Amino acid sequence: MENQFDTLFASFDAEEVTYFADLILPIPVPKLFTYRVPRAMAEQVKIGARVIVPFGKKNSRVLTAIVARLHNTPPEHYQARYVTELLDEYPLVNSYQLELFRWMADYYMCCVGEVMNIALPSGLKISSQSKVQLNPDFDYPELLTDYEGVILSELKKHPALTYDELGRLAGEGVNIAALIKSLVGKKAIIVFEEVREKYVPKMIRKIRLHRNYEEKAQLLVLLQRLDKLPKQQEVVMRYLSHVPVQNSPDLNQRGLDKTILNQDDELSQSSLNTLVKNAVFETFEVIQPRFADNDPKTPVEIRLTEHQQRAADDIMAQFATQNIVLLHGITGSGKTEVYINLIQQALGSGSQVLYLLPEIALTTQIVVRLQRVFGDKMGIYHSKFSDNERVEVWKGVVSGQYQFVVGVRSSVFLPFDNLGLIIVDEEHETSYKQHDPAPRYHARDVAMMVAHWQQAKVLLGSATPALETYYQAQQGRYGLVELHHRFGDATMPNILLVDTKKEKRQKTMKSEFSSALLNALGLNIEKKEQSILFQNRRGYSPYMQCEDCDWTAECLNCAVSLTYHQRDAELRCHYCGHKEAVPRVCPTCGSTKVKTIGFGTEKLEDQLQVFFPNSRVLRMDLDTTRAKDAYGQIIREFEKGDVDMLVGTQMITKGLDFDNVSLVGIFDADRLIHFPDFRATERSFQMLTQVSGRAGRRAGRQGTVLIQTANPTQSILQKIIQNDYKGLYEEEIQERQDFNYPPFSRLIKLTVRHVDKAVSQQAAERLCAELTDALGSSRVLGPEQPLVERIRNQFLFDILIKIEREKVNTKAVKAYVQDRINDILTDKGLRQVSIVIDVDCL
Repeated sequence: MENQFDTLFASFDAEEVTYFADLILPIPVPKLFTYRVPRAMAEQVKIGARVIVPFGKKNSRVLTAIVARLHNTPPEHYQARYVTELLDEYPLVNSYQLELFRWMADYYMCCVGEVMNIALPSGLKISSQSKVQLNPDFDYPELLTDYEGVILSELKKHPALTYDELGRLAGEGVNIAALIKSLVGKKAIIVFEEVREKYVPKMIRKIRLHRNYEEKAQLLVLLQRLDKLPKQQEVVMRYLSHVPVQNSPDLNQRGLDKTILNQDDELSQSSLNTLVKNAVFETFEVIQPRFADNDPKTPVEIRLTEHQQRAADDIMAQFATQNIVLLHGITGSGKTEVYINLIQQALGSGSQVLYLLPEIALTTQIVVRLQRVFGDKMGIYHSKFSDNERVEVWKGVVSGQYQFVVGVRSSVFLPFDNLGLIIVDEEHETSYKQHDPAPRYHARDVAMMVAHWQQAKVLLGSATPALETYYQAQQGRYGLVELHHRFGDATMPNILLVDTKKEKRQKTMKSEFSSALLNALGLNIEKKEQSILFQNRRGYSPYMQCEDCDWTAECLNCAVSLTYHQRDAELRCHYCGHKEAVPRVCPTCGSTKVKTIGFGTEKLEDQLQVFFPNSRVLRMDLDTTRAKDAYGQIIREFEKGDVDMLVGTQMITKGLDFDNVSLVGIFDADRLIHFPDFRATERSFQMLTQVSGRAGRRAGRQGTVLIQTANPTQSILQKIIQNDYKGLYEEEIQERQDFNYPPFSRLIKLTVRHVDKAVSQQAAERLCAELTDALGSSRVLGPEQPLVERIRNQFLFDILIKIEREKVNTKAVKAYVQDRINDILTDKGLRQVSIVIDVDCL
C-alpha cells in the first residue's frame, strides 16, 4: 500500500511538519481518534498498520488501533496524544478491509471500532498485564507486616512480578489484592502495565552438529575421539542416520527436531547434554507453522459425474454475465465436488478463494475432504482455533501462503486482496447471522460486498435456499443452476409420518418414542446400519415442575424456566448461564413430587441406552462440543462405524455426509412448524428437509425418515415428503408480498433494554411514537415484549421497522432512526437505557 507521506514530504519540510494519524480503536464510539505520530516513526507508519496508543483518563488503558488515515491536521477539540509504538512493518489490514469496516458500520448502524474488534483475531490485539516492581525510594521496612516483607523480599530478586506470581509466592488464603493495595499506599511498590502482543509463534527446539564437524575429515576425527565414550558416539551416529552430514553439509544447518533424540530410549540423555555442553552439538529454535502438513499425501483427483459437470459448466457460463449464481442442488447431489472443481479453476487463474461454511461441525468434515485435494495449501479459520492459529492464517493470507481459505462467518474479514471466487455453502443457514455483539452482520451479504469491491464471483449453494435468495434468482438478479440428481444414483429417502396422537391413544408410545421409530431403530441395529435422531432442544428436560402446586424452576435473571441437565445434576439457564442445584423437594410446598417435563437431546440419549443397552449412542449438541476437537472426534467415531445412533440438535442437519446412515428420526416437528415467526414455515421446511437428507446417501440403498407429529395432515409436511421447494416458495412469497416482509422490505429491529420494566417501556413507547410519526404506522410495529421478556435482569421491548426496498431512501431512514435513538440515550431520565439495533434481523 502506498505511503501517504510520500506526498506530504514533497510539500513540507520534515522538520517543520507534525504528522497525525486517524485511528480505528476497538471501542464503540462513532468517530475516529486522531493521534500524533512521533517523528522517528513518521517514515515507517502506513495505512492499515497496527499501532499501540494510550487511551482513557490519565492514559489508563493501552489499546491496539489501526491507522485509517494519515495527514498533518491537528484535532480541533482535544490535544492529540502520541502513538506509543508501531507494531507492523507492513500493513496487516488492507484497503479493501478498511472499506469493508466503514461500509459495515454504516449499513449495520454500529461503530467502526466495533467492526474492527470482531474482525481482528484476538491474537492481533495487544493486551496489557499489570505488573509490580519495588519502589527504589522506599526505605521504611519497619512499616511492613510479615506478609508484606515477604513480598518485598521476592521483588528484590526480580525486576517485576505479575499479580498471579505474587499470589503463588504469598501462598493460599492470602488476599494478594489487599496486600498490593496496602503496599501501594505505603509507596513501597510501583504498579505498572506491561504491554505484550498476544500472538506467540510456535517454536520448536532443534539440534545440529557444530560447524567444526561438517567436513568429512573433521567428522572422522570426532568419531575416533569418541571411541572411548561409546554412549556419546552412539548419539552422534544416531544423529547422522537422520541427517547424513557426510553426504551434504548443508543438511546439517536445517538440524533435527531435538525431541527425536530426547524420546529415543536407547540413547543416553546425559551423553546428549554433555555433547551440547562440549560444543559438539548446538541447539537452536525455529518457528514451526501450526498448520504444517507433516504427512503430505498425493492429491486426490475429483471426477465429476455427468450431472455435476453440466452444473459446473452452467455456473461458469452464467458467471460471464452474473456476479452471483445460486446452485440449487438437492441433498446428496454432490455440490461439494462441484465446488472443488470451481475452486481449482479459480486457483489455476491465480486468484484467491474463500469457501464459507455455517458451522464448525460441518467445517470439520469438509476440511478432511478438501485436504485430500489441496493439502496444506488451504487455510482453515474458525472460532475453535486458538488465537495463535487464527493469527497464522491471517498472516498466511497477507504473505500469500494461503490462496484458499475455508472457514465460518468470521472468515469474511480475512485480508484477501485478489479474490476470484467466494462460495457460500448452505447459504440459507441462520448461523451466518451474528447476533451479539455488534455488528449484527450476515456473512452471506457481507461476502457479496467483499466480492463486489474485488470484482470476484459469488456462488451460493443450498438444497433449500433462503426465500430472499431464490426470489433474487427468479427476478434475474442472480444466476440459477439446478442439480436434481443425487450423487452415484442414490435415491431420495422415503419420508413417513408417524401420528403420535394416535399412538398415545393406542398406548404404543414408549416415553418419547413411537413404536414405529423403535422398531425401525432395532432393525437398523440388526443390519449394522446407522441412525440419526434429531431434536432441536438440548438438555434433559426443558423444565421441572411440582405436581402438587405447579411450581416451576425459573431463572433468577431471565423470564425463562431452567433446563434440567442430568449429567451435571443441575438446572441451567440457556440465556445467561445461571445454574442451580436440583431441589429434592418443592421449595414452595415441600412436596417430593417434583418431575421433569418435556425432553431434550440428553434425555433421548439416556432413553436409547435403556431401550438398546448393547448399542453405542453419541450426542452432538452445544454441551458435548465445547472442547476444541469435540466436533471432529464425534464425527470421526460416527464415520468409522463405531457408533449406532447419533442424537443431536440442528448441528446434525447441516451438510454432514455419512455413507452408512439409512434411518433418520425427527422429534417435536410441530414445535418448529408453529413457532410464532413469519419465517417459521420456511425454516421448518429447511431444517426437516436438511436432516432428512442425511439418510440413504449411498447408491443402492434407500434411506427412511420418520417424522413424529401430532398432526400428519399439515401441508408443510406433505411438501417435505414430496421435496416440493417450489410449492413452498410460491405460497410463502405471496404471503410475504401481501404483508410487506422480506424480500419486499428490509427489517430493522430495535430492542430497548433496562433493569426497570417501566423505564424500558417508557423509552420504547416514546421511540416508537416518534418513529411512527415520521415513517407511518404501516412501517413501524410495536413496541412489543418478546417471547422472553427479561434476560440478564434487563426488561426488553421490541420495535420492528419495515422499509420498502424500492422508492425509499434507506440511508436517510437509518440516519433518522439513529437520531431518535440518540435523543433517548441523551435524555437524563433514560440514560441507563440501552438500545440494540439489528439490521436485516432474522
